[in-house]
Amino acid sequence: MKVVLAGAFGKLGTDILIELCKQGHEVVALDLVTKELEGYTYTAKKIDVTKPETLAGTMDGAETVISTVGLTGTSATITNYDIDLNGNINLLAEAKKAGVKNFVYISVIKAESAPDVPMLHAKYLFEEELKKSGLNYVIHRPTGYFYDIAKVFMPMIEKGEVTLLGKKAVSANVIDTPDFAEFIVAHMTDEKKMYNIGGKETYTYEELANLFFKAAGKEPVIKRAPEFLFSVLAFVNKLKKNGKEAILKFSKWTLTNDLVGDTVVGEASFKEYIENRYNEGK
Repeated sequence: MKVVLAGAFGKLGTDILIELCKQGHEVVALDLVTKELEGYTYTAKKIDVTKPETLAGTMDGAETVISTVGLTGTSATITNYDIDLNGNINLLAEAKKAGVKNFVYISVIKAESAPDVPMLHAKYLFEEELKKSGLNYVIHRPTGYFYDIAKVFMPMIEKGEVTLLGKKAVSANVIDTPDFAEFIVAHMTDEKKMYNIGGKETYTYEELANLFFKAAGKEPVIKRAPEFLFSVLAFVNKLKKNGKEAILKFSKWTLTNDLVGDTVVGEASFKEYIENRYNEGK
């Protein structure tokens, strides 16, 4: 099958690309910055989803499009609505023009729940566009990824203390991206499906902090900050117009909501992943 993968060279995108190649699919890998993965055969094309002319012809002859496209960092000039919503709308328009049958979109769990959080709301709005597009669709809503949680916790562990948000204990069952990639490829022609995706282990953030401290060989020091602190920080950064407001709002939402997917995927253990990260550093 000919598959177009947009956002092919981020962490999840790369794992999806590898899985597609392993299974023998003809892959066109689209991204703003392209890479060569040794040992895998695919066609890489540089695109900018905010510029529809760069997408022209990229999907011709394809049966399926998979999009991981989304703004994950900070930008003073580009917003989540520019990328997650309008960028994916541009991809969808090109897919329809090319006669693509299936469109697979990687969203986030509970995307509809927080219209004041751009990183969620933009994804939810695109989900709605995809549903009414006339194309067959699969929407994946993951809870989060191993590497993202490690990226948040490990700097705090290095400093010797973890700060959690609010008084309520919240839980998540995050997933390893290779496991998720395998599921995405296996289900990329499912008909009009939405999956809330999580890994096999569910932990509270306090339990996760303790796992990180133990793996690092340090005594746990866990503190809690009031929720309003992130709201204040988001407001200050909104005034500065530096692009950090959206990240802060998403971080607050993540740390104060249960994120547990009911479609449990993969065999990778987050506990073992944490231990391995610290063992690799020794």
